[in-house]
Amino acid sequence: MRSQNLENIRQQLPGLLPRLWRFALVLCRDRDFAQDLVQSACVRALERSEQFQQGTHLDRWIFSIMASIWNNEIDRRKVRTGNGIVDAETVASSQFLEEMEISMTVKQIVSAIAALPDQQRIIAMLVYVEGMTFAEAAKTLNVPISTLLNRMVAVRAGLTQKFAPQAAAAIGVHD
Repeated sequence: MRSQNLENIRQQLPGLLPRLWRFALVLCRDRDFAQDLVQSACVRALERSEQFQQGTHLDRWIFSIMASIWNNEIDRRKVRTGNGIVDAETVASSQFLEEMEISMTVKQIVSAIAALPDQQRIIAMLVYVEGMTFAEAAKTLNVPISTLLNRMVAVRAGLTQKFAPQAAAAIGVHD
């Protein structure tokens, strides 16, 4: 079983790398650390291939591994420095957004998601960008679904507040 899982993971991993990279950037907001995070998650997935359950989503399993590695890193940073949080302006002006060849609308959405508080940002990424269900995202982050749903209310409120004036202007609604 382990060798079959290992071979399956090795075959699928290259196709998942862009999504893993994107999720790592959302988690840590640092290109260099994101690269290390993706590498660590891939190595751990290969090392623990026997834990992967055939018939389930490999991407979600590796996202869960990555979130766990990141949470451990946050804990270590808090011990060392007392924080570990990077402000949203740093992310919004990073090379990540500048280098991506995407439309202005998508850049605005990515910036709005990046400006959300950490837990909201991660949930928005999993649900809106990766297309996970609420249950899948809750399982990936190892939180009760009620917690995830409460955080989704805040995510939606934050994004609505950001885009409601633009949407109203775009369709010709004025106060």
